Amino acid sequence: MSIDEIIEYIETMGAVLTLRPGPEDGSPEIAWGDVFFYYAPDGRVPTATQPFATIVTKDYPDDTTSRLDRPGAFRLNVSAGTEAYTRWIGHSPRDAADQDASVADVLLPHPVYRSAAWLSVVNPAARTDSPIRQLLGEAHARARRRYDRRVESH
Repeated sequence: MSIDEIIEYIETMGAVLTLRPGPEDGSPEIAWGDVFFYYAPDGRVPTATQPFATIVTKDYPDDTTSRLDRPGAFRLNVSAGTEAYTRWIGHSPRDAADQDASVADVLLPHPVYRSAAWLSVVNPAARTDSPIRQLLGEAHARARRRYDRRVESH
């Protein structure tokens, strides 16, 4: 899956706000080129919430183990939730397991946010296509439920 294919797939889920930071929007330079996905039926970035998925295109100072400095490398990150994380990885997010975070097309714990039940895939392709689509659908549904609860409580 290319970055554009992932973006297109996520945007078909409905009520998705896709942010692509760049020099024209005042966002920090480190985020330029990355993509952030929010459930936002009103088209505004929700306050006090994280995106349900992201695409990163480069190493960050505290996140270099995926080796995104390689040509064409990017990583899809999904807020999986504890249940899905455990189902796909075989242990809870709190149980550390050292793995090579740079291997392509393998569903892995996020190298920095695994304890928050995030999963990631470097250069997703055929092997991870189905799991990624399922996880993205579940993450979108969870983000929608969180949004609905916030709206109902106000």
